[in-house]
Amino acid sequence: MQGPTSQFYFSQGLRLHYVDWGHDGAPSLLLIHGGRDHCRNWDWVAERLRDRFHVVAPDLRGHGDSAWANGGGYGEINYVYDIAQLVQQKRMAPVTILAHSLGGSIALLYAGLFPETVKKVVAIEGLGPSPDMLKRIREDSIGTRIRKWIEMKREAAGKLPRRYATLDAAVARMQEENKHLSPEQAWHLTLHGANQNEDGTWSWKFDNAVRLGGGPAGLPPEEQREIWEQITAPVLLIRGTESWASDPAKDGRIRHFRNARLVNIEGAGHWSHHDRFGVFMDTVEKFLAE
Repeated sequence: MQGPTSQFYFSQGLRLHYVDWGHDGAPSLLLIHGGRDHCRNWDWVAERLRDRFHVVAPDLRGHGDSAWANGGGYGEINYVYDIAQLVQQKRMAPVTILAHSLGGSIALLYAGLFPETVKKVVAIEGLGPSPDMLKRIREDSIGTRIRKWIEMKREAAGKLPRRYATLDAAVARMQEENKHLSPEQAWHLTLHGANQNEDGTWSWKFDNAVRLGGGPAGLPPEEQREIWEQITAPVLLIRGTESWASDPAKDGRIRHFRNARLVNIEGAGHWSHHDRFGVFMDTVEKFLAE
């Protein structure tokens, strides 16, 4: 595989990293990873599509080789701003976006806020917590939820990043997190997702603060759905049948999109672009070719 080039851009004073797979003049394709992931998780997808698109894949703030946000500024709107800056600075519009999990949520918000810049969106489980999960969360008052978040954030601040004695040990942890991964996939994802410490151990690149996001006082679900309704581009929602994510056709969330369809991929978990790569790519390529 002939890999991409590493580049950087600035957003809100942060030096943010992205990889560029080349092919200037081709239609723009933006690949946005999920939480605690990194841009090189898209390598197989990018390699498959680079002959038809100018592929760019960023590391979100606090992830991969991008800078960490002082004060833990990891609310979704901060991520959306970063993506808006990348699209504008690199003149990517009209852009097609393929995104996963947290990245999918960011992509859908961006597409609703700047619909004139987006051609198509593929979101892999990017709708966030299901209505049932949100109902359980809201059994606590907003004050209680914020207090719990502060307590968890204070506790997390005292924890050091986990260290693995060898890269193989980190690979084993990667496979433990997603049992669908092949050994080759797990090695590749770990190699690009971890740094070696001075003592020879290995730690994940992401900022531990990203685990708690921007807190419970962020954009309410109702307002997110209001933004989804402003998306004018065709949307493909993808879900793995073995994932924790609920089916948006059954729980009603798909009705907040003007032009969306859902594909459930059998035998895939949360990372369908890894778990059933062939089926996933066939589905995505048909959508992009329409």
